[in-house]
Amino acid sequence: MNIEALLASSIDGLMLGFIYGLAAMGLTLIFGVMRVINIAHGPIVMLGMYTVYVLTTQFGLNPYLAIFLSIFLALLFGVVMYFVAVHKVINAPELTTLLATFSVSLIIIGVATVVFTTTPHALDVTLPGFQAGAITILGTRAVAVLIAIIVTAALYAFLYRTRTGKSIRAVANNRSAAELMGINTSGVLGLAFGIGTMLAAISGGLIATLFSFTVLSGGNYEAKSFVIVVLGGLGNPSGALLGGIVLGLLEGITTIFVPVAWVPIFEYVIFVLILLVRPNGLFGAR
Repeated sequence: MNIEALLASSIDGLMLGFIYGLAAMGLTLIFGVMRVINIAHGPIVMLGMYTVYVLTTQFGLNPYLAIFLSIFLALLFGVVMYFVAVHKVINAPELTTLLATFSVSLIIIGVATVVFTTTPHALDVTLPGFQAGAITILGTRAVAVLIAIIVTAALYAFLYRTRTGKSIRAVANNRSAAELMGINTSGVLGLAFGIGTMLAAISGGLIATLFSFTVLSGGNYEAKSFVIVVLGGLGNPSGALLGGIVLGLLEGITTIFVPVAWVPIFEYVIFVLILLVRPNGLFGAR
């Protein structure tokens, strides 16, 4: 075994894990607050990719400035999506809300296909890298990890240090009690859905600076997000981040021993094993 190759692949996978975890945090936040399984999560990740692509190629913005601007667009889109597609069925059985978000996902993919076609797109982003022996750390990945960490820290500061964030946590714990305390639960749920959408879009924007993408690229990251959510614990944002890091590290290590095409199989085997052995996830549900 080449130790340097193993170390390089592990570092690479670890860095990607932060981005996976950021995407999964959006999914688990929505589920934790309102018990909604957002099937439109993958298409929203894809929208984040194309938002950054359009702002960069059509308006000449720096890709990282485009990611910053996409935060506000994604937040607004998520709030609108909640009140249009989810709010009316929020108290319905989970299958109903699942079908509602599934319908939105089909609409997003259909519109994106008409506008962008299925042709792969890519951003030309080049940053200085770091090299130590045989190990090379790409500058774009280092910046993506830094942004993921900053966004995660900002999310936790918002949820635990602000009145609105505490309202979101209160609604997640007990919606009826929160209403009795005078909290506007409809507004809080809409904001929480918008934040979850925003996290997914940011991860999509970061992925666009690293890899090429199509209108169907979000499906792959949606599947990874569901694995991570189960791995980290349903409704547990910190567990989702840790689960993303674990999954990314696993991807990096397994590529040394098996062909890349086999890696998703190992991921889904782990997914099933965790459901059988520890249904609440490695870090516990909330």
